[in-house]
Amino acid sequence: MKVLVLGNGGREHALVWKLRQSARVSKLYCAPGNGGIAEEAECLPADLKSLESMVALGERLRPDLTVVGPELPLMLGIVDEFTRRGLAVFGPTKAAARLESSKSFAKEFLQRHRIPTAAYAVCDSIDEVRAALAHFHVPVVVKADGLAAGKGVVIAATKEEATGAAAEMLSGKMVGEAGKRVVLEECLKGDELSFLVMSDGERVAPLVAAQDHKRIGDGDTGPNTGGMGAYSTAEIVDEKMRDWLVNHIARPVVAGMKAEGAEYKGVLYCGLMMTARGPMVLEFNCRFGDPETQPILMRLESDLLDALEASIAGRVSDGDFKWSSEAAVCVVMSSGGYPGTFEVGKKILGLDEAEALVGAKVFHAGSSKRDGEFYTTGGRVLGVSARAGDLKTAVEQAYEACAKIRFDGVHYRKDIAGRALKK
Repeated sequence: MKVLVLGNGGREHALVWKLRQSARVSKLYCAPGNGGIAEEAECLPADLKSLESMVALGERLRPDLTVVGPELPLMLGIVDEFTRRGLAVFGPTKAAARLESSKSFAKEFLQRHRIPTAAYAVCDSIDEVRAALAHFHVPVVVKADGLAAGKGVVIAATKEEATGAAAEMLSGKMVGEAGKRVVLEECLKGDELSFLVMSDGERVAPLVAAQDHKRIGDGDTGPNTGGMGAYSTAEIVDEKMRDWLVNHIARPVVAGMKAEGAEYKGVLYCGLMMTARGPMVLEFNCRFGDPETQPILMRLESDLLDALEASIAGRVSDGDFKWSSEAAVCVVMSSGGYPGTFEVGKKILGLDEAEALVGAKVFHAGSSKRDGEFYTTGGRVLGVSARAGDLKTAVEQAYEACAKIRFDGVHYRKDIAGRALKK
């Protein structure tokens, strides 16, 4: 089979790495890819912001399967367009992807279908923000309604800070068009959980759970990012909780979308807060998460291709996945200054030494390769990952690999999975 992966981040590198292990994949493409992906697939140019560019590539290659990595192509309607042209594609339609592309739609959907989530208010002006804030305690969460690459969220300690953040979003200064509408939310307390399921529009099959680390600094300090690391173990959720999440959150979401005329096929990422009141939905992603995909796929022992095809064909089942009981962890190495202003073009050293370590795998996110050398091209540069028999060993192996890698300005958190290890 010819398989095309759309995207250029660490998630897409992990997808390429796993798909390459399938005996049924004869040719693997990635568009546009990155320096590390080019070592494992043929990278082709494509503009992920242009539906026309992606469709032209699909028509030229006619792949047997296209896997959509990032959210923007889904919002643009890539699945609708490929399906219309008879091209098999994994992911939800534009209408179904509104669960991620509009936080106000997602919150109103959750309310309609009585799925647990935080109290909220949708605001289109600063006057509406000020009026709504009267009904919230602080801290309060301010979210841009649209896609903001994980950066459109501010946890405001005071109502003045919340008003200021909302004003920045509404003006377009903070996240552009994504902030033209804002959502205020009750600030929930508890442990965050990334719970992903595979859906065929009716049935769902859970993947193993993971926990992301959003803040830039150790101890969950500093601004939110796209994710600075993640881990996955068999102990994150037990079987009873997994079944509850499937029956009270994932299945009702898929059933609700079908009832509203937007059948949901693909991966549904449920970002949850495990509160004293029970699990509550923070957000949805309509694709694999990044960096959660890296440790999740490191634990997957069955053929990913089979599971993707089951979603498209309408035959998803729990039997689509076989998981390792071992632990996996991913530590993101970023450019200095990320998620703010950062420099690129820094030479990356030590990659071979890192990957030579037992259990380690380096997934590239923001890198390019020229003249045999790798250079930084983005904010999140590498996802240094490891799998081992227990979480402590996996963490140690990942950080041992990080210590081998060097580039000017490199930054990474030193406490990924730290809370879990303390428990």
